[in-house]
Amino acid sequence: MASAVPVRGVLAAMLIVLSAPVFAQGYPSRPIRFVIPYPAGGGTDVTARPIAQKLTERWGQTVVVDSRPGASGMIGADIVAKSAPDGYTVLVSASSEMSMNVVLFKKMPYDPVHDFRPVTLVSSTPPILLAHPSLPVKSVQELVALARARPGSLVYGSIGTGTPQHFAGELMKSTLKLDIAHVPYKGASPVLIDLLGGHVPIALVAATVALPHVKAGKLRALAVTSAQRSSVMPDVPTIAETVIPGFDIVQWFAVWVPAKTPREIVDRLNEEIVRIVKSADFKQRMFEAATEAIGGTAEQLGALQKTEIDKYRRIAAAAGITPE
Repeated sequence: MASAVPVRGVLAAMLIVLSAPVFAQGYPSRPIRFVIPYPAGGGTDVTARPIAQKLTERWGQTVVVDSRPGASGMIGADIVAKSAPDGYTVLVSASSEMSMNVVLFKKMPYDPVHDFRPVTLVSSTPPILLAHPSLPVKSVQELVALARARPGSLVYGSIGTGTPQHFAGELMKSTLKLDIAHVPYKGASPVLIDLLGGHVPIALVAATVALPHVKAGKLRALAVTSAQRSSVMPDVPTIAETVIPGFDIVQWFAVWVPAKTPREIVDRLNEEIVRIVKSADFKQRMFEAATEAIGGTAEQLGALQKTEIDKYRRIAAAAGITPE
């Protein structure tokens, strides 16, 4: 009888090992919810909906996009962090709630590193530095010269405190020692309205919403904040090639699940979503939205997140940004 205990233990271990792939093969067996932590119509929503549509077609299970905005993306992210780790509640995030908020807030309802498992990076888009045509500058170099000639007289708008646009502006200010005040807005629409009306002379916004106004000649594109030029705007130079070598800030979008989600489910989601992201149709849709489709492994996304957190901590320290 003494030998029965280890035998039962071996059988139990074998059962666990064998059941994991079976669980993955049976997934999904019911509808899936994609939680986006921002209002419908924004960059996260534009990213999530075509993926949800394709997964619905491939799997025969409805993938619902559920918008849960608020608290700098933390409300939606927290919902997923505290959901059952079974692959049926998935976060489609922007970079703010997964890499920047940890620098900006003393207390968060979730830990962006330990409460999630990365699935895949989906896409990225650079903020773009814009000027109203009435401002006498046609390049970022001319803007820097004007700011130095008229310290304290310029302001720049962004889509809000703690966003990639805000961090890009503060990094530029601290590196070049510019005296330019920041005016945060609650989203892209209000800052664009004031920029188009000439109420703020310069602003940093997502290329997605800025590009139509640039093409129409209503706004002047001075630079993008990514390390390389955007394939969507190849004629617009980067800040890195003009005034600050190595400058690189982008807005990225990615997919995450709760931390204890089985690896087999993560792999299944990664395989299917990356296949969609790499498709010509999805790439074209992202290109039209001034966004570059990327894709990749879960490990690559996890490494990116940690690198970004370290980067924004350095930027915050240099710019004097303290957590609330």
